[in-house]
Amino acid sequence: MLHSTSIVQQLESTRKAAQLTQAELAERSGVNRMTVGRVEAGLDPRLSTVEELARALGMEIILVPKALRPEVENFVRSGGKLVAQPPGVGAPKSIVDLLPVRAPRRG
Repeated sequence: MLHSTSIVQQLESTRKAAQLTQAELAERSGVNRMTVGRVEAGLDPRLSTVEELARALGMEIILVPKALRPEVENFVRSGGKLVAQPPGVGAPKSIVDLLPVRAPRRG
């Protein structure tokens, strides 16, 4: 079973992991500190505000079809590694590294 967290919970945990106060995040994102507090309290935040907070934390919000969510979450958790691929420098290339490189178009 997947452990699902809300966008608001992700923003708050990322802010805390970055050791930022609500005031510091507010300054970085261009919103006021009270707005950050209201968002983290889950008081019906506006999408545009959540996007600004995410950008200030180096995150991006994406929409994923519900049916693909488990696969996308597993892929992200694995760091783009193939299933059961060991971590570390000696690990095989990630699936991202295996994607074909397109030749640049000629004008």
